[in-house]
Amino acid sequence: MKIVFYEIEPWEREILGAAMEGQELDFDESALDADTAGRHEDAEAISVFIYSDLSREVLEKFDNLRFIATRSTGVDHIDLDYCEEKGIAVSNVPSYGKNTVAEHAFALLLAISHRLVEAADRTRRGDFTQSGLAGFDLQGKTMGVVGTGDIGLHTARIARGFGMSVLAYDVKTRDEAAREIGFEYVGLDELLARSDVVSLHVPGNEKTKNMISTDEFAKMKEGAILINTARGTVVDTDALLAALSSGKVAAAGLDVLAEEPVVREEAELLRTYLERDRGLDTLLADHILLRMRNVIITPHSAFNTREAVRRILDTTRENIEGFIDGDAPNLVSS
Repeated sequence: MKIVFYEIEPWEREILGAAMEGQELDFDESALDADTAGRHEDAEAISVFIYSDLSREVLEKFDNLRFIATRSTGVDHIDLDYCEEKGIAVSNVPSYGKNTVAEHAFALLLAISHRLVEAADRTRRGDFTQSGLAGFDLQGKTMGVVGTGDIGLHTARIARGFGMSVLAYDVKTRDEAAREIGFEYVGLDELLARSDVVSLHVPGNEKTKNMISTDEFAKMKEGAILINTARGTVVDTDALLAALSSGKVAAAGLDVLAEEPVVREEAELLRTYLERDRGLDTLLADHILLRMRNVIITPHSAFNTREAVRRILDTTRENIEGFIDGDAPNLVSS
C-alpha cells in the first residue's frame, strides 16, 4: 500500500519508517493542500496533522484514496461527508494528550494568575520591582469545565488538586467520573454565571462553532478568566475582544485561534484580504488578540510534549496497520 505522511518531521519519519516496513512510504514536510496534493495523487492512504486541508476540493485529487489517518483528535479539517460518499475510512488519535493538554491549560492559567510573562520580562531587564504584579490564588476559586471528555476530566482532576471547586457542562454526562473526581454537572448558563475560570474542552464542529459568543460572555462573572485549548472556532473572536476590552473577561489564555494558520505571518493579512477566502474580520481580530497584554497565546502547542507526540505516532501506526489488516481502530464518522 502506498502511504503518504504529510507535515512530518525527520525524527518522526525515522520512527514511522522503521515500524512500517513492507509498505511503500512517502514523507512530505509540507501540509496537504490543493497545491501539494498533486505530488502524491496515487496514494491509497494518507496521514496528516492539523494544518492540512482535507476539503472536498483537495480530496478529489486522490483517485485511489481509501484511508485517512489524522494525527490529531479533532477532525474538523477533514470533509467527513465526502469521505463517507467515497467510502474513505478515517481514523483519529482520540486520547494521546488527556493529561498533556490539561497541563497546558493550567500552564496558561498559572501564567495569568501569577502574571508570569510580565514578571519574567521585567526581571530579564534587571527590574526587580513588585509593582503591578499582584496575582490571585486558584485555591477557593471555581473552575467551569466545558466538555468532559478525557482532557476535560483530567482538567477537573488538576483543578481539584489546586483546591478549586469544579462545575462541568456536557451534552453527555459522566456521572461516575463526577463522583470520583468531585465535580458537579450544571447547565452551561449556570456554569458561566458561577465560574471564576472557564476552560473549554469541546471538539471543533458546526455544533460548537461560536459556542462562546456575546450572550455567553454576558452571563459570565465580572472579571472571569477564559482558557481555550480546544479549537479557535469555539469562541467568537469579536465577542472575546469586546469582553476583554470591557473587563468582563479579565484575561484569556489561548492555545488556539480561529484563523491561526494565516495569522502566523503578518504578510498573509494582505494576501488573505485579496483572496477573500477567509473571514477578514476574524483574522484581524485574532491579530489584535496577539497584541493584548491581558491575553497569553501559544501556537497550538498544548499537545507538544515528547511523550504525547510519541503516543500520537504509535496510535497512528496502529490505525494504519489495523486498516491494512481489515480492522482499523479509532474510526470516526460524519
